[in-house]
Amino acid sequence: MAAAKTPDGDGSEVLTYLLVDGENIDATLGTSILGRRPQPDERPRWDRLIAFAREAWDQDVKGLFFLNASTTMPMSFIQALNALGFQPVPLSGDSDVKVVDVAIQRTLRAIKDRDADVMLVSHDGDFLEEVEALLEDDDRRVGLMAFREFRNSGFTALEADGLESFDLEYDVKAFTSALPRIRVIPIEQFDPAQFL
Repeated sequence: MAAAKTPDGDGSEVLTYLLVDGENIDATLGTSILGRRPQPDERPRWDRLIAFAREAWDQDVKGLFFLNASTTMPMSFIQALNALGFQPVPLSGDSDVKVVDVAIQRTLRAIKDRDADVMLVSHDGDFLEEVEALLEDDDRRVGLMAFREFRNSGFTALEADGLESFDLEYDVKAFTSALPRIRVIPIEQFDPAQFL
């Protein structure tokens, strides 16, 4: 684990920005894994993402949770996110604008000008250009939390440039029960008891 950096030698720790594309995670979970809309107890425990990021890189985390609030403001969910330590980012725009994607792209570009690390929670290839630009800074850590088998294949290529990948279920342990996923098992992790 790399030690936390200090910006400009002032002694303060570098921050990890945790950017959550909640709609993308929810859609992937519902469409690709469950085949139906997730029940509340089947959704990620969002606070575990912050805890994992903090522990993985041993520094403070600022969680930004991006929401499309063009038609309605989900106040109970926003209050829950606040209680979990996230800063909700409710967005609105025309129906033909992917407001969450645009906001995350702008945020990733803004982070490039800061001495900060970033973990993106999404499968969406719309962020590849911005993630690749962040990886140009050798001192910056960049991570992706997703269901490994459903992330855009462009992220795999970026691992050679230093992108760290974390599986939401197996690494982050964001779920309280096992999901019905079929995955390729590295032989060193194979446990025959799981199949007997």
